[in-house]
Parts: sequence; C-alpha cells; structure tokens
Amino acid sequence: MIDRGKGNVLGVCVDAVDYEAATDRVLAAAREQRPLALTALAVHGVMTGVADRAHEARLNSFDLVTPDGQPVRWALNLLHHKQLPDRTYGPTLTLKVVERCAAEGLPIYLYGSTQPVLDKLSAALAAQFPGLKIAGAEPSKFRSARPGEPAEIARRITDSGARVVLVGLGCPRQEIFVHAMRPLLSMPLLAVGAAFDYHAGDLRKPPPWMQQRGLEWLWRLGLEPKRLWRRYLILNPAYLARLGAQASHLWRARPAEPTTTPADTFAV
Repeated sequence: MIDRGKGNVLGVCVDAVDYEAATDRVLAAAREQRPLALTALAVHGVMTGVADRAHEARLNSFDLVTPDGQPVRWALNLLHHKQLPDRTYGPTLTLKVVERCAAEGLPIYLYGSTQPVLDKLSAALAAQFPGLKIAGAEPSKFRSARPGEPAEIARRITDSGARVVLVGLGCPRQEIFVHAMRPLLSMPLLAVGAAFDYHAGDLRKPPPWMQQRGLEWLWRLGLEPKRLWRRYLILNPAYLARLGAQASHLWRARPAEPTTTPADTFAV
C-alpha cells in the first residue's frame, strides 16, 4: 500500500497513492458515515485549476486527488520524488471501490450522465459484482442548480441508504458538484468522470500500451476530435511548459488555499 502524501503539481495538490490506499480511505469513510471528497485528475483536470484559482482552491480542499493520468504521476515523481509506480486511474479505482462495497454490503448511488448510460452502467456493475446494492441512479439535469436544490439532492441520496456516491458529470462540473455537496452528505463522493461511459460500454478503452505510455489522450482525441481537440492540443503543451518551469524553479506554483465555500452556481 502506498500513501505518500500530497505533492504540488502546478499548484494543485495531488496525492501519491495507489489503488489499495485510495480504496481503503474511501471504504473507511463509508463505514464511518463521514464525508470524503475524491477526484481523479489527468492533465485536463490539473489545468482547470491552473486556469481558475477559485477552482484550484476547491481542488485543494479535496480529501483525495489521485493521479488519473501518467503525466500527473510523472510530475509527482519528478517534482517530489514520490516513486509512485503507477497512476491511480479513475475507471479502475471505480471498479475497486465498487467491488469492496459489494463485498461489505455498502450500497452505492450513481449520479450524473444520462438515463440510458445509467441503465447500462447499473446492469454492467450488477453483472460484474452480484452482491452489489445500487441504492439509486440519478441522471444529470444539464443545467444550473435551483435555490434549495442541492439540499433536495442530498436528501434523496441520504434517504436511499447509499454509503458511497459515484459522480460522473465530466471535468470540471463534477469537481464543483462534489465540493458543493460534501458538506451536505455523510459519505464519500467520488468524481470519476469517464468511468461511467467506459463501464457502460459507450466508450472504448485504449490498449494497455497506450495507457502505460501516457497516450490515452491521443486515443480519446481520435474518438472525439471535434469535442476534445482544444483540450489536448492546447492544454497538453501548456501543461508540459509549466511543468518544466516548475521543475527548473523558473516558476513557483503556489497552491491556492483550500476553500469550503461552494460555487455561487453549479451544474446538476
């Protein structure tokens, strides 16, 4: 088990943890019925914090920020000598958490995406983990929350008996949602992004050799060029330039102080 604390990657504090350590922390919070906010960040997720200091402050308030992409793991090892042997990939972490929840009889709640994706995801998880209890599944409304709506969502989740919430709203919407909902729920909330689409069968996974070499972005770009070209062709070089500046001490990436103040408006 590896849990070597947080490291500053371009101002975002990322945890040098492996799957076992991250899963154990999530399950401990689920058993004890206490809040925990987790997100798995690749380059795009880190760069959302670089572009918006208020969002960086939200990310730095998370209990766990795992290195979803290999370039984020490489940054932890380069900048902070964490010697992390592998990334902690959101879709894989999702399955490990769900497997433990099924084994321990802890119900989960699925929040985000669309109803068709949730239907396929629920069926796939139930087939893979026969003992799994899915307490509820609620699609995104694809709009901003109305006054009082976050409390209504929290009440539905709590009343369902869920002990872990998986959130698939896409970055950075899901991190803003988790940050805002954390004070309202006595359970872990995990922002897991594309895990919903991967495990529902709507998104094909890249081959292992591409994942190991940090080329998943190229695979995703090939699948969705119109939607993702700006994310990868602009943000990836910007990430590398800032990482080089931080590593060579030409730029001091001062992390924004964590904040508990929710965004004025956020998507549900």
